[in-house]
Parts: sequence; C-alpha cells; structure tokens
Amino acid sequence: MSTAVDMPEAGTQAPDFSGITQDGSSISKSDFDGRKLVLYFYPRDNTPGCTKQACNLRDNWSALGEHNIAVVGVSDDPVNKHAGFADKYSLPFPLIADTERAVMRSYGAYGPKNMYGRIFEGTKRTTFLIDEDGVIVKVIKRPKTGDHAAEVLRGFGIGD
Repeated sequence: MSTAVDMPEAGTQAPDFSGITQDGSSISKSDFDGRKLVLYFYPRDNTPGCTKQACNLRDNWSALGEHNIAVVGVSDDPVNKHAGFADKYSLPFPLIADTERAVMRSYGAYGPKNMYGRIFEGTKRTTFLIDEDGVIVKVIKRPKTGDHAAEVLRGFGIGD
C-alpha cells in the first residue's frame, strides 16, 4: 500500500493541480483564480452514489453559478469513461481523469480505507471548497450525495 498523504485543512492554500478532462482539454487550479471552486473527489463514474452526487450538482448548476462557484470532479476513471458519464447525464462541469491518482494523492483523497474491517486503497469521497484566493474554506468528508449542492452553498456561507 502507498503512504497516505495528510488531507489539506481549511485555512491552508489548496495544492496546485492539473489534469485532462472528459473532452481532452487540460485544466489546472490557476484556471479558477478569482472564482470559488468546488473540487470534489469521487470513486467511480456510473455508480449509484457518484451519479447521484454529480446529478445533484448539475441540477443546482444555476444556483452555484449565481455565486460564481465553479465545479470540478476528479476520479481515476479514464477520459473516455468520463466522456460517456458526462454525456449520459449532461454534466456541465469538467471531470479530471486522474488515472495516475496524482491529484487525488496531493489532496489526501486516495489511500487506505476501511470497509467492514477490510483495509484497502481507494478514493475517499471528499469535497474541497476553495475560495477566490486559492485557500481551502471547508473540507466536506463523506458528502451527502443527494444534497451536495446545499452543503456546498452552506460551506461557502451562502443560504441557511
């Protein structure tokens, strides 16, 4: 098993990242300077929880946009799988194909997990809320997949 990296905490500068998205384009953290960013890590395209989470963000896209909030999803699925997933569910945001798990590891979102007493390596469903200056405002561990956009808005101090 690989060595786990500590997850960055609220109040710290978000690690730089870059990657290839479902349409083959390259994006990086600096592309979102001056905007709030939701960087969310999820285990797998087309699984029930991951689909529910992505569709919740999609369904609340306009509410997020009203507050200048960008969204980027990250998993270790390849570009072609992301492309099919994004197309099937009309996702309006980029999905990074982190096949080498570099972005996930730099955010501590990949490493040892414990499920029913069995320890294995995998993606930790985690969301980082990053402000306009690149500082992590909040880390949402185990987000509620069906209510994630509301969690995001609250995390940025918007709404109830």
